[in-house]
Amino acid sequence: MDYQGDIIRPPSEANSIILQVTTGCSHNHCTFCGAYREKSYGVKQWSTIQHDLEFAARWCTRQKTMFLADGDALALPHELMVQLLTSIRQMLPWVRRVASYANCHNIEGKSDLQLCRYKELGLSRIYMGLESGHDSTLRKIGKGVDGAQMVTAGRRVRTAGMFLSVTCLLGIAGIEASLDHAQATAAVLNQMEPSQIAVLTLMILDNTPLFRELQARRFQPLDQGQLFHELRMMLSAIELKRAQFQANHASNYFSLSGRLPKDKEAMLATIDSALNGTLNLKDESFRLL
Repeated sequence: MDYQGDIIRPPSEANSIILQVTTGCSHNHCTFCGAYREKSYGVKQWSTIQHDLEFAARWCTRQKTMFLADGDALALPHELMVQLLTSIRQMLPWVRRVASYANCHNIEGKSDLQLCRYKELGLSRIYMGLESGHDSTLRKIGKGVDGAQMVTAGRRVRTAGMFLSVTCLLGIAGIEASLDHAQATAAVLNQMEPSQIAVLTLMILDNTPLFRELQARRFQPLDQGQLFHELRMMLSAIELKRAQFQANHASNYFSLSGRLPKDKEAMLATIDSALNGTLNLKDESFRLL
């Protein structure tokens, strides 16, 4: 397989065939993200993609899922996306699920008919980085959209029949706007109605604009207790009829995983244990992205 640079995928795609169809991120302006700073966005040559599909068809017959890398494969032109998904279906008919990252801009650039077409061809899961539902925070971190746009994009993915996994980022608003961030993010999630909510904890990388803000003391990070309060407020305010809720990423100090609303009270109790010091926490040195 042709892999250019570091390949990043969601934890739930650990056993998937990773097919890199683009390099970098078409947006790449988020102040906290260092994943694609050294990569220029581009679409790989079809001959390279075709070669990788042939490799997967021969050697990856036991893997039933596929993830399209890099940062937002949904940025592919419509005709190429159809060609890609059609080829996957024809060459790897045992693959039951194709997934991709997508940002709000990618989704806005597709029509409802196009999204439905992708679902028909096997693209059934989208991972979308919300990070925050707080408009001021979204502006500061360079997302380029507001909460209302996020809601519309997410609902369009769900209307197309796809599984929507939405990422939220604890600590991204800093101390000043922490609780506003928690409440606004929950409000956006309630309107968006994602299939899954994945909560990560901010880790500031030294190749990002946010690191420079930290050095200049223009950004005040949260301590553990403040992060746990933010998480509790966010989870408390989420009112969804059905969703998976996970805060078990390697960046988090402890793990939460459950279904909403069934497991909500149990997860809140776990957060309370962290707040009162009775829960074993991950050592700082073991936190990873």
